[in-house]
Amino acid sequence: MNFLSSIPGMFTGSLGGFGPIIVLGLAGLGLIAVALIIHFRQRKDPLTKLHQSQTASARSEPRKDRLRQTGRNEQLQKFATFLEPQDEKELSAVQLKLRQAGYQSKDAVRFYHFAQFALGILGLIAGVSYIMMLDAQGQELDQKMMLMYGVGPGCVGYMIPKYWVTRRVAARKEAIEQGFPDALDMMLVCVEAGQSLDQAIVRVASELRASYPELAEEFEVVAYEMKAGKDKSAVLRDMGVRCGVQDVQSFVTVLIQSSTFGTPVADALRVYAGEMRDKRVMRAEEAANKLPTKMTLATMGLTVPPLLIILVGPSAQGIANLGDMSK
Repeated sequence: MNFLSSIPGMFTGSLGGFGPIIVLGLAGLGLIAVALIIHFRQRKDPLTKLHQSQTASARSEPRKDRLRQTGRNEQLQKFATFLEPQDEKELSAVQLKLRQAGYQSKDAVRFYHFAQFALGILGLIAGVSYIMMLDAQGQELDQKMMLMYGVGPGCVGYMIPKYWVTRRVAARKEAIEQGFPDALDMMLVCVEAGQSLDQAIVRVASELRASYPELAEEFEVVAYEMKAGKDKSAVLRDMGVRCGVQDVQSFVTVLIQSSTFGTPVADALRVYAGEMRDKRVMRAEEAANKLPTKMTLATMGLTVPPLLIILVGPSAQGIANLGDMSK
């Protein structure tokens, strides 16, 4: 009993006042790691082995045939209930956000939540290690500092994937907005040359691959879905939702209305392409008009202090010299 009662005192003496808490946290992380190792090393199901053998034999098949396969990551499949939201609306929202960021894989949601979980755990480990290092150096930390240093890195690691995806969505939307007027002009040329809308989309996707890969990828998805037999209106609406750009959604509405009322697609494209060119010019003029306002603070911060030094400096020095002479 004396030995058991002396164990907390041993941890407190070597790791500080929060020694038992640190030890319990490390023990919990160790148990999680052991459970993951045991889970990954469990015996595979015979059906899983058969699927793996079929996948290995399919590697020698042509690329077009492999694209039709719908296999998913087996390691993440084991944690599907943990790495995917169970609410259908929440799952759809995360899938849409990742697709707008350019991640079209079926396992994108699982990788996203796995990255949040892994970076959060690594941040907690780093925070606990830093606290132990400070305690070993003899620095005393209160409870708020312990919470900030210990839990703070874990929260930052958990939020990094969300921040990264948000930045990717914004950058991809901007790239699509920049390349969309050129895509409309090319599509208009293809339609007026006698090609159908499907052929024009395929040609525009191939031509835009070098300059605007994000927009070219969206047009390729539209072309593949149309070839698969999906309804054209549904395909175009899905494109507008995936892009998340108002210009693309308006373009989709124009095409659907043109197909519904039987008006020529070339006329609709010509009018809308002109509007997109004018809108791009107005967007550039708006950015140019904002530039002087943004430069005002920088100009004042860089020019006013030197001017004050030049103008007021000699007078201040003269007044200081007069004060010394009067003494």
